[in-house]
Amino acid sequence: MKLINVGFGNLVSSDKLIAAVAPDSAPIKRIVQEARSNGLLIDATCGRKCKSVLITDSNHVILSAISCEAIQNRSEGSEGDKNE
Repeated sequence: MKLINVGFGNLVSSDKLIAAVAPDSAPIKRIVQEARSNGLLIDATCGRKCKSVLITDSNHVILSAISCEAIQNRSEGSEGDKNE
């Protein structure tokens, strides 16, 4: 299991991630609102501006203050560092 730092010491399993998307579009805003109303929203921004929305295979939605590109770089970096 590989963990990705999504900011401020918060870690997410890379095996569970389906998508990392920008929070600006209306469909993504609807996904965030639905997750909030269903109790499936995890806010990992620590009060900062949301720069990416992570969607997991369990329908949880994670808000992150780290950009999608940075999360991608961290994911690729963690794959090369550990061979389990």
